Amino acid sequence: MRGRVRRWVTALVVLACAAGVLLNLGTPAAVGATGPRFLTDAQGRALVLYGLDADDTGLQGASAAPTARAVLAEQGLLGDDFARVLLHWSRVEPRPGHYDDAYLADLVQRVDRYAAAGDHVVLAMAQDAYGPPPGTAALPAAVDAARITAADSFWRTRDDAPDLQDRYAAAWVHVARYLTAHLTHGPGALTPADAVVGFDLLDRPWGGSVQGPAFETGPLAAFYERVITRIRDVDPNHWLFVEPEAASADTGLPSALPYLPDPRHGTARIGYAPQLYPASLDPGGSYTGTGVFWTDRLLGSWAIQALRTARRLNAPLLVGGWGADLTAPGAHLYVDHVQELVDALMAGSACCDAAPGAWSPWARPGKPADIAGVLQTAYPRVVAGVPVEFDYDKGTLVFTLQFRDVAGVVGTTDVYLPPSDFPLGPQVEFDADFTSAWDPSRHVLSVTVTHPVPGTVHTLRLTPTSPSQNVG
Repeated sequence: MRGRVRRWVTALVVLACAAGVLLNLGTPAAVGATGPRFLTDAQGRALVLYGLDADDTGLQGASAAPTARAVLAEQGLLGDDFARVLLHWSRVEPRPGHYDDAYLADLVQRVDRYAAAGDHVVLAMAQDAYGPPPGTAALPAAVDAARITAADSFWRTRDDAPDLQDRYAAAWVHVARYLTAHLTHGPGALTPADAVVGFDLLDRPWGGSVQGPAFETGPLAAFYERVITRIRDVDPNHWLFVEPEAASADTGLPSALPYLPDPRHGTARIGYAPQLYPASLDPGGSYTGTGVFWTDRLLGSWAIQALRTARRLNAPLLVGGWGADLTAPGAHLYVDHVQELVDALMAGSACCDAAPGAWSPWARPGKPADIAGVLQTAYPRVVAGVPVEFDYDKGTLVFTLQFRDVAGVVGTTDVYLPPSDFPLGPQVEFDADFTSAWDPSRHVLSVTVTHPVPGTVHTLRLTPTSPSQNVG
């Protein structure tokens, strides 16, 4: 009972803050004067990533890497094109200064399998070498003296703290160097080297005895600048993703994370990767009754704050994790709501958990859960230009994409369409001369503008084709 009361108190606090934010900022579309940035591929096309969180190993070190067949099965189940793979510092560096290259060799093989399936990868690092992780996907762990001491040592907020951050940064440098040396650039639609989009520098930061803006503008910002600088000495090209303080920002509170410079030559490649876990849906909550009322307001606050921080950082937005107990009442409605919200932000996202369980689209290995059909949605995988807006109405089965031609961007615009909704493919409506190709095995439509004109905005509308219609 006390836990539930504490959750609702948290929700009320977040809602109060959100109300003030709404008064000051208006709707997400009104925040800031410039449009959002996007991740891009080697052809300059905007990437809109959709996939799962995948834990590379258990905390005890047991390998959980999927087989090539498992990767293809996941893609067939959800139509996803993205995996956020969680690494563990204790596996990368099992002893101070000693790195486990066998572990990294397994990681390279895993990336090879994702690339062969056409999937992109973001590698995220979890601290687990200075103490237990500060929380779970749903709820920050109970605060106790040992965890606070461990966190304070890492963040150097204790005078006697060892320089653990230097070791952590060095571990990332070793990972970056290893991948540069071992990921191949061979032929194929997506090479392993190109499949790795970037690195999420720290999964779900927690400040120990220092919390809120003092943590984000102080120890966390200094840590990010330090790690970014070290990685850029050996890797100037991969995107480097930063996260806000998890305990507050994941639930919809504002983040104070400041702008972080990127020392690479050319345009900065810093991404913003907050996670989304409303307090009203932590263990024991559900998207029913009053839970819907509170959750919807927390989601609205989270969207405003995520976009606001991304624009302050001048960074693309990638939702690093979201989900809930997908077996709980109302879970299918919650999934629909979050998918609509993420589409409105034109953000990529990693949902749920690739490992079977209550937070996964898999009930058990090889057997989809009931929620899998709801998680399957239409979305643009890549856009040959700058996305202006996209939306999939699951009620009417209408997918709409607006995008703007950009000089120098080449290639197709690819849209995934769920086989349950588009069994015979799409009927295509487009406002300019175009060519298209339908891949029935992947359920992906590829559209090419015949004569792109920089600055021109196009509208693509897709509806299910009927048996009497011919799909190109």
